[in-house]
Amino acid sequence: MSDWLHVNRGDAPLIVAFPHGGTGLGGVEPRFASPWLARRDADWWIAELYDFVGEMGANTVSTEVSRSVIDVNRDPSGASLYPGMATTELCPTTTFDGERLYRAFDPEDDEIEWRRKTFFDPYHAALGAEIERLQAVHPRVVLYDAHSICSHVPRLFDGELPQFNLGTNGGATCDPALEAALEGVCQQSGQSWIANGRFKGGWTTRHYGAPERGVHAVQMELAMRGYMDEPTVPDEANWPGALHAPPAILPTLKALIGACLTFAQGTN
Repeated sequence: MSDWLHVNRGDAPLIVAFPHGGTGLGGVEPRFASPWLARRDADWWIAELYDFVGEMGANTVSTEVSRSVIDVNRDPSGASLYPGMATTELCPTTTFDGERLYRAFDPEDDEIEWRRKTFFDPYHAALGAEIERLQAVHPRVVLYDAHSICSHVPRLFDGELPQFNLGTNGGATCDPALEAALEGVCQQSGQSWIANGRFKGGWTTRHYGAPERGVHAVQMELAMRGYMDEPTVPDEANWPGALHAPPAILPTLKALIGACLTFAQGTN
């Protein structure tokens, strides 16, 4: 594809997307007040955590570009996915904690448009093409949007985030049977979980999820404590924390992906 956009094809009717695993600054690094801050809010180790999905035949789509350059999981129109709640923009101007990202001035309309055409549009063109390719041979396709975030982000949510956060936009983006199967896996994990809590699914889930047309989209937001060292106060010396070997939540993730495949293959 390119040096920043990666598509790995399998035969299974499942796509696992990684929109926020990248740390590349897309040629605009001098604009940022701190390159470290511009990388800090990545979904750290997310592709490594889900490395097993290729062995299960899943397709993956990922970008190496940081969400601070452009967030490919935001509405390209700039409309908020969570009106009235703290969030970050299509081209974020602050970190999750509210720190300013830019040295002088925030991206203006022409720069945002350039970033959208350069990074956002190709990412979604690739994702859409994979969905179309799989739909040509499978009656059901599942899109699993893989995310993670620090367990404590006071600006975004109160207290400690549940370990597993399933988002289906209130059940609109997938068949109820798939949602129930994923909820069952979370319940059986014995760890904290919630469906459609603080994270109901970003633009990717909401845009592509069309169960009436055979595309079933879900978002899974993980609290990072389940798979990596998570210092109380991240700084340049201790962040990102080390990936656990093996991650405690790995069996549950494999069960979640397995449930997606079972549903997509029509064997449930």
